[in-house]
Amino acid sequence: MELRVLKYFVTIAREQNISAAAQRLHLSQPTLSRQIKDMEEKFGKQLFVRGSRKITLTQEGMILRKRAEEILNLVEKTENEIIFSDNIIAGDIYIGTGETESIRFIAKIAKELNDQYPNIHYHIISGDSVDIIEKLDTGLIDFAILFAPVDISKYHYIRLPLKDNWGVLMRKDAPLAYKESITPEDLWDKRLIVSRQAIKGTELTTWLGKDATQLNIVASYNLLYNASLMAEEGLGYVLCLDGIINVTDTNLCFKPLKPKLEVGMSIVFKKYHFFSKALEIFLEKLKSTL
Repeated sequence: MELRVLKYFVTIAREQNISAAAQRLHLSQPTLSRQIKDMEEKFGKQLFVRGSRKITLTQEGMILRKRAEEILNLVEKTENEIIFSDNIIAGDIYIGTGETESIRFIAKIAKELNDQYPNIHYHIISGDSVDIIEKLDTGLIDFAILFAPVDISKYHYIRLPLKDNWGVLMRKDAPLAYKESITPEDLWDKRLIVSRQAIKGTELTTWLGKDATQLNIVASYNLLYNASLMAEEGLGYVLCLDGIINVTDTNLCFKPLKPKLEVGMSIVFKKYHFFSKALEIFLEKLKSTL
């Protein structure tokens, strides 16, 4: 399949309109329609549902869009690495991470490098460990910041001297808000909101002393900001890491766990990943800072 046709497909998916996509791509509408029809015939699958005002993706179309965007992003990333492979210190560094206050550590390194190498650009890709590892394996990101416990044996990694603390985000008028810290027993009969991977066989599960089936988990989240809105509405207590949501001037408060539960982290990269000069400089700066 040609990259050109993938770009056509992604543009239509984003515009949800053949005419608008054709205009953006500087193609005639019949030409674009023909290209997409040929693609559907090649796959033997319908990729779009044509409506009167807009077109939407079928299930197969959604699968193709996800992979097509990854392929196009990887091609662009590869082209940039080749373009900046001479003596010019320039390029893009892609870092995947979950939500953590510790990203300040990376920001500090980036700031110090930017003063010397202003043509190095940084891109932070947010997601949970499943999303981040997939992007690392497919080459869409160069580094991943992963929280323990996670299997990092197939990667090179550097353990960071940083730890985040688990706690509970809740309304200031919640029944547990008067406490200085939260015990496992405090949460056993409460409505809980948890990150979608944190409750699956992790240290948090051990700390709680119960598995997910024994707890009243009313919602899960990927981004903590969304979970904080659920907490504000009184849906439940959010189990999360400290320092991500600023509770100042809100009706929320954060309480640490007792006994204390910390999570360490590592910055991880593929063993056989090609390193541009920009990546090498970043890695050396990271090591020297540590």
